Amino acid sequence: MGAAAIFARYALSAAQPLAVAAARLCIAAAVLLIIALVARERAGTPTKEQRIVLLAAGVVLALHFATWIASLDYTTVAISTLLVSTSPLFTTLYDAIVRRRHFPPAVPLAFIAGIAGLVLITRSTHSPAPQAGHAILGAALALGGAAAFAAYLLFVREVRGDLSTRAIVTTTYTAAAAVLVILALLAHQPPPPLHAYGAWGGILAMALISQLLGHTGMNAALRWFSPTAVSFSTLLEPVFAAALALVLFGEALSGLAIAGAVLLLGSIGTILWIAPD
Repeated sequence: MGAAAIFARYALSAAQPLAVAAARLCIAAAVLLIIALVARERAGTPTKEQRIVLLAAGVVLALHFATWIASLDYTTVAISTLLVSTSPLFTTLYDAIVRRRHFPPAVPLAFIAGIAGLVLITRSTHSPAPQAGHAILGAALALGGAAAFAAYLLFVREVRGDLSTRAIVTTTYTAAAAVLVILALLAHQPPPPLHAYGAWGGILAMALISQLLGHTGMNAALRWFSPTAVSFSTLLEPVFAAALALVLFGEALSGLAIAGAVLLLGSIGTILWIAPD
């Protein structure tokens, strides 16, 4: 999953964000639907209520990919991946506001530190993105992707039960693919031309590696771990993404951005450590 933003950057070289996201989810969903047709064992059939929740999860998953991939047009791989990894902050806010869960004083302090880290990151100077001068927009899109992914994890938690991972991801990925195709058509964003081999290579890598292996693995982990605990596994994703972006694209972070990243990741780690679900 740490390489997903790298793959997306290659895909964006010949297509726009909604088209890239739609192609990624269509390929992943097609693979799962084929497996469902040929598999001898049943993956479990969701009830009507579960199917409604899974369809809602698919919608927010579509929003996650649409906003996060779009952020890569306005900010660097490292910043985008770092900010989209803040989903634990949103799941904790949900628990505090909706579930009225009480947290120790260290959690609000960690939130304050995380906000300070966000300020440092957005105010820092770093290697230019494809469309320079829109760092705030890129950060906002990445944070929107984090909030949408937090909602996805919370939806899946509600229906986890006896449903298999394959039943869950087949429904959610298919729903997300349908939503993204509609959005791409409405926005007049076609897929990359067939001769754009680099773009299609990035899309295939996102679908087969980052989606079917990475995201499906996170869905499987929800059987044994909470959404917040699962989100803990994403803390290394920005580190890998930043290292790969530096080597492949020459995208370097300023000292101020690195300080903000340390503050932000430290605050997320503190919240996950002190207030697990």
